Amino acid sequence: MHFIFFGPSSSDAADRVKYIMEHCVRSTQNFNWTFIFILAVVFYVYWTEIKNKNWDAIIAGVALYSVHWLYEIMNAVIGYATGAPLWCVSPESTTFILLAGVSWELSMMFSIAGIISYKMLGDNPDKLVINKGKFKVSMRLVGAIGMALLFALIESFLAGAENGSFIWVYPWWGVILVFITTYIPFFLAANFVPKMQKKAKTIFLLTLVGINILLLAFLIPFGII
Repeated sequence: MHFIFFGPSSSDAADRVKYIMEHCVRSTQNFNWTFIFILAVVFYVYWTEIKNKNWDAIIAGVALYSVHWLYEIMNAVIGYATGAPLWCVSPESTTFILLAGVSWELSMMFSIAGIISYKMLGDNPDKLVINKGKFKVSMRLVGAIGMALLFALIESFLAGAENGSFIWVYPWWGVILVFITTYIPFFLAANFVPKMQKKAKTIFLLTLVGINILLLAFLIPFGII
């Protein structure tokens, strides 16, 4: 067990990723019933929040998930254009690969990660952790950075797993860029979108969901992702 802080994850990372992109994306070779169980858990989480009318938690979940899908689509497009995405999942680690960089289990985790992040802020998410004149830092920001750091370290562990659960190909890609460019935006969306005015929240979510649907509807049939 060890952590990988920069790519490549293995000596044959580029060749493995090429094979995965050509033969494993949306293949049902490893499909099993855990797919259904995980989906049921996600449904339970969301319907529980709906029943309890925890609308901000739901918005947090959808906000992060929408950003997640935009990132995954762009990562797959990068893979198509350059021959290797920034990150890739392995068929040995999943029941189903949705796009080059995201498995079913990973995507379902991200579908509720925003809810988890928002709930971890507690009853007063706008509480100021630092309040020195004009320099103010709230729990929303601290929580987003903390969750981003945790997820970046988990990804580092996955990249170092013996079955290559997560594969980094480029030597300049690693924990620091994952933390700054990927996970911080994920959790900023989860923690701050619920705070937006109603109109702004609606525009943000509908725009992002619409873009993701249009991109998937166009790029998948044309064999780009």
